[in-house]
Amino acid sequence: MSYQAPLRDMRFVLHEMFDVGAHCELLDNGLDRELVDGVLEEAARYTGEVVAPLNRSSDEEGVTLVDGKVTTPTGFRDAYQQYVDNGWASMTGPTQYGGQGFPQMVAASFHEMLMAASLSFRVYSGLTEGAVLALYKHGSEELKNSYLGKMVSGSWTGTMCLTEPQAGTDLALLRSKAEPQADGSYAITGSKIFISGGEQDMSENIVHLVLARLPDAPAGVKGISLFLVPKYIAKSNGAPGEKNTLSCGAIEHKMGIKGAATCVMNFDGAKGWLIGSANQGLACMFTMMNDARFQVGLQGLGIAERSYQGALSYARERLQSRALTGAAAPDKAADPIIVHPDVRRMLLTQKTLVEGSRMLSAYTARQLDLEHGHPDPAERKVASKRVALLIPIVKSFFTDMGQEVASLGVQIYGGHGYIREWGMEQLMRDSRITQIYEGTNGIQALDFIRRKLLGDGGAELNALQDEFAALCDAQAGRSELTDLVEPLQERLHEWRDLTAEVLAASNRDPQEIGACSVDFLQYSSYLLLAGLWLQAAARAQDALDAGTGEVDFYTAKLHSARFYMRRVLPRVSSHREMLLGGADCLMALPEAHFAF
Repeated sequence: MSYQAPLRDMRFVLHEMFDVGAHCELLDNGLDRELVDGVLEEAARYTGEVVAPLNRSSDEEGVTLVDGKVTTPTGFRDAYQQYVDNGWASMTGPTQYGGQGFPQMVAASFHEMLMAASLSFRVYSGLTEGAVLALYKHGSEELKNSYLGKMVSGSWTGTMCLTEPQAGTDLALLRSKAEPQADGSYAITGSKIFISGGEQDMSENIVHLVLARLPDAPAGVKGISLFLVPKYIAKSNGAPGEKNTLSCGAIEHKMGIKGAATCVMNFDGAKGWLIGSANQGLACMFTMMNDARFQVGLQGLGIAERSYQGALSYARERLQSRALTGAAAPDKAADPIIVHPDVRRMLLTQKTLVEGSRMLSAYTARQLDLEHGHPDPAERKVASKRVALLIPIVKSFFTDMGQEVASLGVQIYGGHGYIREWGMEQLMRDSRITQIYEGTNGIQALDFIRRKLLGDGGAELNALQDEFAALCDAQAGRSELTDLVEPLQERLHEWRDLTAEVLAASNRDPQEIGACSVDFLQYSSYLLLAGLWLQAAARAQDALDAGTGEVDFYTAKLHSARFYMRRVLPRVSSHREMLLGGADCLMALPEAHFAF
């Protein structure tokens, strides 16, 4: 199954909805529309021609571990070398360490392409950018000078080592130890599991960021520190030197992303260096975590886009039965299945979820850029609050969406979707992990309620609701958009009321936080996409009114917006009813009564 980057839709989002040119001018990064388009076109070539052909073969071949060394699937090493040589690895890196300083708004489009082309391939480089961010923000000058340049270039990769057999979500249970040494380093001892790219044969060094406890550390999460632990200790000239006392003890045999090495990493007194302050490791790691969770959201989006492309191609070609209104293709033995209403329902659900999520990814990426690069410190703080609110939504909703869209892709293919040779079932298997790692989606929902909503009494969410209400007000006088504006305005009023009810219930009973969190996050996500679909429809109507051409493209946007409002947005009603059902029906049943 081939992949072709959706460049026209990406340009619509970047240029027509969010004006990435003006965004780059504000950030003073020297980019303009022409350069952005050139980057996207080359990214489409690389991902479509170099990476995408590896997806099926890497799933079949998998990875191997022999004597502690991982061999990646055939073609991965060459593709990764192109990734480094052509500057894709350094795209978002800080310029003072050899990076290109591209904004996330542009990089997110490329990263979506990578996820769609081959999620297994992207796993190896995916955490390096976050590791760079954590080291750049919290590391000593000595560590940055020794490691950042090579990590930014991609010749050295990075990992994130949190999870242990007994400590997954609950890092308070973490046991890895860090013993101070006379030379200022630390001896790191412990075992970490589920480490993506913990060992591989593509980069010349791997830099692990490891959470561990100092001997005098307080109990719980307040006693965790972060350490840089390289596979090969850097020499003074920047070359990889002595092999550290760490190893890959095993690789996991997984449901999906079989081309990615998911490792058990053993640290046996390995030499490491403290990043940030002692016992502040979790705060340092969360610098990396926000980037990682945004990237996982893009994984869901990328897989969904590829599934939609496969399903659409198949629906146009597969001949089965006749249209309900009579033969649509009388010269053929049967009609293509795209004529059937239920197939169109599935395709349009895929299309509107994917394109709506792409809009939200660009919106979130814009806030990430402003958080780090806006010239006004006050505006950076404003953007930081918005990022904190949006990250759990992007991670959770996009990955749930990716699994749904991949499942619809299998359904459209029918029996052919269930067997391996067509590639659709692989997408469904690969996407399943995205709902689990970097914090399960249930944890994201808890974070959304407990830290974000309750943390400020709903102030930031209210500000976001105000923004989308203003968008509705701006389009309210346009008769062409009335059928989009009015239902959204009604839902926005309902969203405000529901927010107040969730706040009251959560303050009244802590169990309500967990009981309503998933449904409230889903409700909020569908509303956000609805607001963005209204914005997209307004831009499309503007283009049609101006006679700028591409009538089919803009008309399709208007049709898609109407489908979303009529057939997808109503899902929020069920989420509302479920979350208002309360915690008592979840918690009243004694544990012993779950089975007899």
